[in-house]
Amino acid sequence: MTDPLAADRLARLPGPTPFLVLDLDRVATAYLNLAAELPGVDVHYAMKCNPHVRILQRLHRLGCRFEIASLAELRALVEIGVDPADVLYSNPVKPAAHVAEAWRAGVWRFAADGEPELAKLAEHAPGAAVYVRLRTSTGGNTVPSEGKFGVGADRAARLLRTAGRAGLRPHGLAFHVGSQMLSPTAWDAALRQVGAVLRDLATHGIRLDLLDLGGGFPARYADVEPPPLAEFAAAIRTGIATHLPYEPGRLAVEPGRALVAEAGVMVATVIGLAQRAGRRWVHLDVGAFNGFMEALESGNRLRFPVTDSRGSALRTPAQLTGPTCDSQDTIMIDVPLSFDLTVDDRIFLGTAGAYTTSYASGFNGFAVPTTHVAEMFLSPLSGERRT
Repeated sequence: MTDPLAADRLARLPGPTPFLVLDLDRVATAYLNLAAELPGVDVHYAMKCNPHVRILQRLHRLGCRFEIASLAELRALVEIGVDPADVLYSNPVKPAAHVAEAWRAGVWRFAADGEPELAKLAEHAPGAAVYVRLRTSTGGNTVPSEGKFGVGADRAARLLRTAGRAGLRPHGLAFHVGSQMLSPTAWDAALRQVGAVLRDLATHGIRLDLLDLGGGFPARYADVEPPPLAEFAAAIRTGIATHLPYEPGRLAVEPGRALVAEAGVMVATVIGLAQRAGRRWVHLDVGAFNGFMEALESGNRLRFPVTDSRGSALRTPAQLTGPTCDSQDTIMIDVPLSFDLTVDDRIFLGTAGAYTTSYASGFNGFAVPTTHVAEMFLSPLSGERRT
């Protein structure tokens, strides 16, 4: 929320809260900047981050490709005219029915990280191209990776050889360094593993066509100014040149947060105030379960930029918490808010375009935030004419 008029504009928006306001121009700018820093690399937006149709349409018009984790995501892309042949299906474990329908639709590249998944692909997508997910352990990411997916270099090579024997195409490798990665050098260790796999496969006459460098590119939060994208791009290029015996024919990345996080502002209403054990609690109509699940995932380490409709110069710290009865439903600790904040005032949480509405549930009966694009609200207030 760098626009000095943003809080003033958002305070006057109509409609019940909570709702997310998306600025599609910021999405477009983020995509174009990333694509410019990584020339020759296919950018596949990770739909799980925020699958709002207007985001998908804008990115599709700009030439962005997409990464999916389910059949429902593929169907949403087909509805806006995306060619399934350009889609990466990067979920390493998929329902068989999803594999079969995606294959019939034209998806031909599928991730895997185990023999049972290869058998599933051989049965339901015979002849498909397989890329194996490598395990990474780099640290330095704000939202931790729990190690659910991925295998070591030796096993990755064995799986790709097995894929060939099963009638599948040994196509590539993929990895993910962790969400909100702040260290450009995080890709180095993973690329060292990639090099080991490529050399192993070369001895068996197998040359891979795809290297999927994953996502993890960071966004700006209240207490974080991430390194420039140029540093990430340079580190990736250096790692490829240093560790790989050859560069696969196609390089890909799967950004999510870096494209949409800073384009979103969550608008919420204060529903209650309390003093407990000497601490000030501000209860909102949005919380961890209906919009800010990453507060729980990160142990409240994600510090969203926050302003309020009072805009008072005098501020006091508060615990910003959600509406449910669950004691874990807290977004942030010690947030400076106007000292005279009261019930029915509005709170504005920036960098909220990623993993908010897509994660949200109706737990405890509280509403999932609606989503509106910026031109529906901000343009009339600013006097701008936007298409």
